[in-house]
Amino acid sequence: MLTKEQKDTFKKRLLEMKEEAEKDLEEYRNNRAKEDYQNDETGEISSVADHPGNLGTDQFEREKEMTFYEQAREKLMEVNDALKRMEEGKYGLSEKSGEPIPIERLEAMPTARYRVDEIEDEQ
Repeated sequence: MLTKEQKDTFKKRLLEMKEEAEKDLEEYRNNRAKEDYQNDETGEISSVADHPGNLGTDQFEREKEMTFYEQAREKLMEVNDALKRMEEGKYGLSEKSGEPIPIERLEAMPTARYRVDEIEDEQ
């Protein structure tokens, strides 16, 4: 079982991770809002692309940003779930077996839900 000090340390880390994910999501939203004025970023006078490669690059950049958004959203959900488990007194216990998750695993991944040996069993 985790000591109160360990739980406090993990809670602090989780709150930092939450803040970072929320910042990333906000940054994505701000970038999406700027898309209404794409020409400001590219310096183009017209919205008509002069080269097909520009369209591909723009599409790639949008998809890359969407991937970052999805990763930040998933991270935020995982962190919120870990904080909820902490409030319920279930943090640090495997959701599969109820056994304690080793401290080393929690240090590497504070949002861990399972022990490593339980993940390998499912694969």
